[in-house]
Amino acid sequence: MTRAFSHAMMRVHDLETTKRFFVDGLGLVEKATYVNDKGGYTMAVLNVVGDAQFEVHLTFNHAVEAYQGGRNFGHLAFVVDNIYDTCRRILDLGFTVARPPREGHMAFLRTPEGISIELVQDGEKLAASEPWVSMPNDGAW
Repeated sequence: MTRAFSHAMMRVHDLETTKRFFVDGLGLVEKATYVNDKGGYTMAVLNVVGDAQFEVHLTFNHAVEAYQGGRNFGHLAFVVDNIYDTCRRILDLGFTVARPPREGHMAFLRTPEGISIELVQDGEKLAASEPWVSMPNDGAW
């Protein structure tokens, strides 16, 4: 079952201006900024003052991309007890696992409305296992 709400992610076109909106305008605090050149993105992690657990991730993709269909919203993320069991339950209910948990740590689901939901395994990642390892992606997340 779900253990905790983890974060909300938004894709942004101008990271500094968007950080100013959240930090100077709304009073959030910047916890950290990560640059991932290999992955092609920079992510600023913000918190509400007094609530270090809830995070807003502002993600700037280095390659210019026009976001359509609400993709700039990004996703909600939840920490789960067993990522494989959760993904199996989603599939059994007829919903989509867009990015399977191949390495036992992270997966993306898609709601009926097409919104991405990230799952993160609580604690250590689980050992890789089938059918997840060889399952292909299903669309975008």
